[in-house]
Amino acid sequence: MSESRPVTETDLHAFADGFLEGAEHERVEAHLADNPEAARLVADWQAQNDGLRDAFTAYATARPSDLQLITGHRAAKRVATPHLAMAAAAMLVFMLGGLAGHFGPMLLERAPTMTAMDALPHEARNAYLIYASEVRHPVEVFADQEAHLARWLGKRLAIDDLKVPDLTTLGFKLVGGRLLPVTDKPGALFMYEDETGRRVTVLVARNEENRTTSFRFASTSGVETFYWIDGDLGYAVTGDISRERLQQIAEECYRQFPT
Repeated sequence: MSESRPVTETDLHAFADGFLEGAEHERVEAHLADNPEAARLVADWQAQNDGLRDAFTAYATARPSDLQLITGHRAAKRVATPHLAMAAAAMLVFMLGGLAGHFGPMLLERAPTMTAMDALPHEARNAYLIYASEVRHPVEVFADQEAHLARWLGKRLAIDDLKVPDLTTLGFKLVGGRLLPVTDKPGALFMYEDETGRRVTVLVARNEENRTTSFRFASTSGVETFYWIDGDLGYAVTGDISRERLQQIAEECYRQFPT
């Protein structure tokens, strides 16, 4: 069957996520009818989406303002705290082995209309690569001025109760932090290191246009990023460490950041 233009992987992702309508939806649907392998791939993605959506449903129940956005009016089981549900959702992301490709760099191109928060993992990775290797000036404000750091960055990001996460229980001590641009808006970067000198960064960014809540994972050239979008704030934990270790740090940060 002839097609007006080739169906790309981005088109397939948009179809799987329900972004296509009208002629575009019909075009991709016709392509899938003629290509069983592509149809199976899309079906796998849709099954993964359903699994993640079900995991987030409990979180949405604990956060009523996000219920309609995440679940599409689905009924949800209650959980003890929203953080336990987030941990379960994060665990599911890491357990679904193929999701690194699905929720990684392609997130930046699969939706027809992208928000500033879609660039979050890319911005977080760049900040990590630039500053984590810096020896003399990795941060602007060092850990001995933590209170000032929280007030300064909180003021710039308009977050009254911005917390600097304490990761000492996980073996990482605060190096300090800095102000940096994230998609042309002020962002906050906190840096930590363990006793071997290995560093991780925690990025906080603001985008008033975003109103979704989601948890995602990205991996590029050995640098891992787990990031979540909570209302108009986005958070990203980045490091050259294992996914399991990164998940522990992300969960601890999530528990401490304001909601």
